[in-house]
Amino acid sequence: MPIHGITVLSNHYHLLISPEQADHLVRFMHFIQTNLSKEIGDLHDWAGSVWARRYRHVPVAGETEAQVSRLRYLLENSVKEDLVARVTDWPGVHCARALLHRKAMRGVWYDRTAFYEARRRGDRVGLEDFAEEESVILSPLPCWEGLEEEEIRSRLSALIEAIEQKNSERRRTEGKGVLGAKAVRRVHPHARPEQLDRSRAPRFHAATKAAWRQLRDGYNAFVAAFREEAERLRCGAIELEFPPGSFPPGLPYVPHQAPG
Repeated sequence: MPIHGITVLSNHYHLLISPEQADHLVRFMHFIQTNLSKEIGDLHDWAGSVWARRYRHVPVAGETEAQVSRLRYLLENSVKEDLVARVTDWPGVHCARALLHRKAMRGVWYDRTAFYEARRRGDRVGLEDFAEEESVILSPLPCWEGLEEEEIRSRLSALIEAIEQKNSERRRTEGKGVLGAKAVRRVHPHARPEQLDRSRAPRFHAATKAAWRQLRDGYNAFVAAFREEAERLRCGAIELEFPPGSFPPGLPYVPHQAPG
C-alpha cells in the first residue's frame, strides 16, 4: 500500500494512501484496525472495541492542489490543536521527519500468535523473543512523482514552515500557548476529552468545483448501478452486473478489470 503520510493523535489517526482498488483498501484497513485494537488492548487493559465506529475514507481528487492540501492538513494535526508548537515536536507517530529526510519509519512487530503457541508448549520465552523490526517507506504524493528528492524536500519544508508560522501568529493573537509534548505523554490512555468535534467529514476532497462534481457524479452513478442490481438480486435474477469495486450482498467482491 503506498502511504504518503500518517499522523497518529491521542484518539484518532489520519492516513493518506493510494489503494489500487476497493478490496485493496478494505484488506489494508481491516489489518490495521484489527491489529491496532489488539495491541492497544494488551498495552492499556482496554476491554472491548477500541474504535467507536468504522474507519471513514474520503476520496481525494487527482488535482495537485487537492493532494497537497490533504498532506498539509495531515502535517498540521497536533499543531493546530495547540498540543505542540512544531510539527516535529509531536511525541507520537508522525510522518514529518521521515518525509523530510527520506528515511523509513521504523517500529516493532510482536508475533503474539507464535508467542502464545510457544508458551502453550511450555517453552520459557518472553514476548521480546518474538519481536521483529518493521520499516515503512513513505511514497511521494502522486502529483510529486518524478520530482527530484531535493525539490520534494523543499516543498515539504515550505509546507511545515507555513503551518508553524500560521499557528504561532494565531496563538499570539489569541493569547494562547501549547500543551507541550511532556504534558501530552502524561495524559492517561483512558482519559476522554470533554468535548468532541461532531462535524461531518466531507464526501470528497477537491480543489475545484469541477473536480468535486466529477467525483460526485461518478459516485452517484456507482450507487445507482449497485441499487439497480441489488433490486434485481432480491427479485431472483441470476445474471447480475454489479459495478466493479462493489461488495454485493452475499456475493463475492466485484474486481476492476485489469488494464489491457
